Amino acid sequence: MEACIEVEGLEKAFRVRRRAGGRLRREVSEVRAVDGISFTVARGSVVGYIGPNGAGKSTTVKMLTGILTPSGGRLRVAGIDPTRERTRLAQRIGVVFGQRTTLWWDLPLRDSYTLARRMYRVPADRFRVNLERCVERLALGDLLDVPVRQLSLGQRMRGDIAAALLHDPEVLYLDEPTIGLDVVSKGQVRRFLRDLNAEQGTTVLLTTHDLTDIEQLCERVMVIDHGRLMYDGGLEGLHEVGESERTLVVDLEKELPPISGVPGARTVRTEGARQWLAFPASASAAPVVAAVAARYPLVDLSVREPDIEAVIARMYAGRA
Repeated sequence: MEACIEVEGLEKAFRVRRRAGGRLRREVSEVRAVDGISFTVARGSVVGYIGPNGAGKSTTVKMLTGILTPSGGRLRVAGIDPTRERTRLAQRIGVVFGQRTTLWWDLPLRDSYTLARRMYRVPADRFRVNLERCVERLALGDLLDVPVRQLSLGQRMRGDIAAALLHDPEVLYLDEPTIGLDVVSKGQVRRFLRDLNAEQGTTVLLTTHDLTDIEQLCERVMVIDHGRLMYDGGLEGLHEVGESERTLVVDLEKELPPISGVPGARTVRTEGARQWLAFPASASAAPVVAAVAARYPLVDLSVREPDIEAVIARMYAGRA
């Protein structure tokens, strides 16, 4: 398939000054936030780009958008060099940083969109169609006349995603788009992104700590840590490499001995009538739930997804 994002040997190093042996003495060291990463993203695909805090995810995205200049390597986005043609590239991409808004804080949401339209020089008819689609699917109708500073985090995030799409970008970068959102808001955002990719073929690069985002949206996942690409493939392969586990939390009617005899699962903790069972993340939860429900008196149960940091830690342990 045609490549939309091409990255070869990408590097980014920062010079850091630290106090050394006295009040006035400073020691300068180099920190490599991104260290020789190479990958290609096909046009129209949705790719997860994950890793722990400080791994280099946001730094990579900032280089792909032209905000930061690489220290080394080569990259192209939609056939454009982000370093040399940042303004031209801005017409072809959309960016949402989960912890920074692109909306005008004291203006109503509607006015922020009007300003965005003028900045991107979006024709009136095209702007109207895109805005109506975003407003309907992201449930923004009642918020258009509300100042951005009065919006909740989930409302603002949906507003930011709409603003990033008003000029029909070919590529959409999402940096922690569901951070701090409630379950309903997360569901709205995920549905919208699935429809956007299916209907318009928008290429999406998603960074997140939420594995559910990856599972519901991405056919491919890349794991970065300490500036290096550790894994590139399907989510099932990531779970296998990292030997990650899901946890089934079971609330029984009364306190009982640890649950046993459930194929593929083991009890890892008990606390009164509550018990925790671990099973491989690559396996379905249905057989485990069915086996427990058939043999034990249940009050409630829930499935917890593995933590990204835990998966990566296991990957490191395995390589060691």
